[in-house]
Amino acid sequence: MAVWALGLNHHTAPLDVRGRFAFTLDQIPPALRRLRAALTRQPEAALLSTCNRTELYCASDEPLIEPSARWLADTAGVAPEVLLRHAYVLREDEAARHAFRVASGLDSMVLGEAQILGQMKDAVRAADEAGALGTTLHQLFQRSFAIAKQVRSSTDIGAHSISMAAAAVRLAAQLFEDLRTIRILFIGAGEMIELAATHFAAQQPRHMAVANRTLERGEKLAARFCAEVMRLADVPERLHEFDAVVSCTASTLPLIGLGMVESALRQRRHRPMFMVDLAVPRDIEAEVKALEDVYLYTVDDLAAVVQAGKDSRLAAVAQAEAIIDAGVQSFMHWLRQRDPQAGVVALIRDLQAQADVWRAGEIARARRLLARGESVDAALEALARGLTQKMLHGALAELHSGDEASRRHTAEMVARLFLRGRAPARSSDAASRSGTHA
Repeated sequence: MAVWALGLNHHTAPLDVRGRFAFTLDQIPPALRRLRAALTRQPEAALLSTCNRTELYCASDEPLIEPSARWLADTAGVAPEVLLRHAYVLREDEAARHAFRVASGLDSMVLGEAQILGQMKDAVRAADEAGALGTTLHQLFQRSFAIAKQVRSSTDIGAHSISMAAAAVRLAAQLFEDLRTIRILFIGAGEMIELAATHFAAQQPRHMAVANRTLERGEKLAARFCAEVMRLADVPERLHEFDAVVSCTASTLPLIGLGMVESALRQRRHRPMFMVDLAVPRDIEAEVKALEDVYLYTVDDLAAVVQAGKDSRLAAVAQAEAIIDAGVQSFMHWLRQRDPQAGVVALIRDLQAQADVWRAGEIARARRLLARGESVDAALEALARGLTQKMLHGALAELHSGDEASRRHTAEMVARLFLRGRAPARSSDAASRSGTHA
């Protein structure tokens, strides 16, 4: 089976580009069904989409990277070259390594954050719901979850981790003298807003309100924090009442525009407003950032704040990477066991690549000899001798190592590989002769 990952994230693409490729959780199952219907061979597929990344994981009997990239670009309404300008394509062991690092929080904007693991589990459930999750991807993701658990339990990767929500509180504290005097509006009622509300509530602000498209869900979140609940449609008329706004919804279009904020500022007599847009795509129009009395931060703007304390976790990163390396080897071993021929094909490819390296090196050496004035015969002799030594070095070294039984086994193998067509010699004689000619 070919396994690959195609994606873009906060390392490779700016916020507005990521927004073009964002999927809500309920959009993922139908999207995966469309993907599989669009390709000639229906691959196993899973789609992970968060504010920091959109990644497509696939497995098939042959790699379908180009058509899957074309499908993702078409879905976002962009040309494939626009996607590929910001995307990464990872295959086989590198795809597995990436999945394990993502699940473990090593590829997150907030190093070691745990939220991504839950988001990945949601993505896997959505793929299963779409009927797109086969044996290979099931194994890949179950191993991802197990490795993430091991990383979190046996390293300090999550220690002193600063979340986006905590970073927002820090920035608000820099603007307002006392957070207990401010009024805060939360737009949305999802996990990110719940986390942000938890952090701000700890500062005991003067007033908190929750606006959500579904009033029932907004009421449930508001009740946790003794906050006011309001309809999303009331935000334009009441925006001026709030000193801070934190928004994170699944809307595909901005909910708060430039004109709405300008009107609010006039009613506030230009008292400053602190705004955090955690949504991808944006909830707040980018032009709002240019207003003199507005301090608008997006998920990308928070990056510098959440990096605080990263140096103290670098030792834990090294431990986590070692756990992931072992996990990758185990997964690839499992994959090869399912298809023994794949391991043979990979070995043949590696042997051919190594032979190409040797050939290129000896040709370059022969050309240098000719350039120095050596004869053609001398250059050819050196080339042949160099290639022969490189080809035989590993076999001769093995004949000299190990105990008698292993040397006998190696001698028989070497004879089969290099002495075909000749009368077979006794393995002990072959082993002893290797010492003479080495």
